[in-house]
Amino acid sequence: MQYILVAAGLSLLLLGGEMLVRGAVDLARRLGVPPLVIGLTIVAYGTGAPELLVSLEASFAGSPGIAIGNIVGSNIANILLIVGCSALISPIVCTHGSINFNGLMMLGATALFVVLGYSGAITPWDALPMLAILIAFTLYSYISSGKSPEAVAEAEADLDADGFHGIPVSRSKASAILLAGLVCVALGSHMLVMGAVDIARSFGISEATIGLTLVALGTSLPELATAVVAAYRRHSDVALGNVVGSNIFNILGIMGIVPLFGALDVPAAVVNFDFWVMLGATAVFVGMTAFCVKIGRLMASIFLLGYLAYIACHYFGISAMAMG
Repeated sequence: MQYILVAAGLSLLLLGGEMLVRGAVDLARRLGVPPLVIGLTIVAYGTGAPELLVSLEASFAGSPGIAIGNIVGSNIANILLIVGCSALISPIVCTHGSINFNGLMMLGATALFVVLGYSGAITPWDALPMLAILIAFTLYSYISSGKSPEAVAEAEADLDADGFHGIPVSRSKASAILLAGLVCVALGSHMLVMGAVDIARSFGISEATIGLTLVALGTSLPELATAVVAAYRRHSDVALGNVVGSNIFNILGIMGIVPLFGALDVPAAVVNFDFWVMLGATAVFVGMTAFCVKIGRLMASIFLLGYLAYIACHYFGISAMAMG
């Protein structure tokens, strides 16, 4: 039964996430919201809705290991799995400039998350500064990009590259799609968390491990699909930007919201092993985007092998050795 819950939950998350973002984009366009604002907020953060609701549901269900593991595992998957798959399809050209700033922002947010996590819990007092940093970063991105006509044109092109174009819909239809997406994501997150908790308990696997692997991979599927399509269409900059934006929102947005409803205990195994994998993968990725011309198929293969090794460490119990 728990496998049916997980499969159904993942399906609803995928469907709901797509409907939510598409409905929001269509509604925003109907209301005359500039493409740059849509790209920086609705698309960038809307794709993080599955992770947000799953972590909230896990927190309310008394499973902080899934809530924390979902974020850490998603960020690791975004870099090693999604970048690896994208670059394997089409080498990613590292355009320097804004990506360097955003990459440093991602690295800084990751380091802050690790430091706060070492206290053993993420409290509401930890969450508020992270949420404030996210708001400031979004405002800065909008103000700095809004001065450049090229940035506005690029935002419109990115929306098209992501597939957010087609037959215009009415405001009421866009609102209905948005509402249906919210319902699907909420219901899917509940089913996924309940199923994942049951699986963890039946096999004696820690909830953190389930969150870091099964749940994290499931909630990262929308970003994976977007990045693969973008890479296939030779829009490598979109794939790169999605990963950076998603990782920033996962930490500053989700960890800036979920702990406001109650402190999240951070499992010691995550602190001693997974935090370092996340920080190391982020540092390597940021370094490559800053100093390399492109991420080619050789490095993509290394990223993918690294992700497989990470998953193996969990399911063969190697990650637990960090406790010793």
